[in-house]
Amino acid sequence: MTIFCFNSIRFILLPPQVRWLMAVLLDFEKPLEELIEQLEKAQATHAKGRVDMSDTVAQLTKKINNERKNLYKDLTGWQKVQISRHPERPYTLDYINAITKNFVELHGDRNVGDDKAMIGGLAKIDNHNVMIIGQQKGRNTKERQYRNFGMPNPEGYRKAKRLMKMAEKFDMPVICLIDTPGAFPGLEAEERGQGEAIAKNLMVMATLKVPIICVVIGEGASGGALGIGVGDRVLMLENSWYSVISPENCSTILWRSWDYKEKAADVLSLTSDKMLKNKLIDGIIPEPLGGAHNDPEMMFKTLKAELKKNIKELCELGSKKLVNARIKKFSKMGSFSDSA
Repeated sequence: MTIFCFNSIRFILLPPQVRWLMAVLLDFEKPLEELIEQLEKAQATHAKGRVDMSDTVAQLTKKINNERKNLYKDLTGWQKVQISRHPERPYTLDYINAITKNFVELHGDRNVGDDKAMIGGLAKIDNHNVMIIGQQKGRNTKERQYRNFGMPNPEGYRKAKRLMKMAEKFDMPVICLIDTPGAFPGLEAEERGQGEAIAKNLMVMATLKVPIICVVIGEGASGGALGIGVGDRVLMLENSWYSVISPENCSTILWRSWDYKEKAADVLSLTSDKMLKNKLIDGIIPEPLGGAHNDPEMMFKTLKAELKKNIKELCELGSKKLVNARIKKFSKMGSFSDSA
């Protein structure tokens, strides 16, 4: 058993075959609940040394793993949305602390203030100097309020733009980790130019002369995600989602009720496989069985390897090729027809 700490949160890494015993079960995982209870009782009996329950423990473990494979074999859009919001899922700072070294966080937009929902700074991924930026959520009530539930204000996007321009100045790749339910929709955010801040980010990222790699690690909602989502490579974790609107809000607009959120999730085609099929992203990063929260250490290694591979490929291209290919890629997205 390994214990490690990120953001003052202690994670316990059990062996892969029993790690889910520590996890919070989602609604669709309830069929596992009874089996897990039986396994815990068998393990407790075996630990007392009165009865040898090793065979029973092995059988139950195998049965649970098989059941989990069946549950995760054909997930619906809404189920993937649930996984992306799992309370134990790694957040941006968890990835930064795990896959980078010498991280130096940079603060402020040099205009209004420092948005705690948007973090960024200088770091190294092995021998690569990078600028890493992302939205950060909180683990408990106090942290969630401090991070504004991962919903950036205009100053957050202006801070991100400032860091991107700094990366361009020093010829460093930019990595954006996307995990937000959307940009903050408050009146004060609109008064300070929320839409304008996001629009300027899109313009800057489209023509930035250094490689940009964007990864949706959890929720990718609306302009809040797109504000740091224009890149040479746009990737998604297997159980993340990316859409112009959340399923709940879509359901509220179309059916005037949240009750149709499952249907909305399917109609929006927001899952990684459908996004790739529609050529809106460039690749999918696989997650451990049960989601990134089920084996954070493996997820960190997988993401780090993917980032290193893409950094190497993109750094071999000249700035002119990068910008032209990036603009061409995003210009091709979507479909239209003439009505004349």
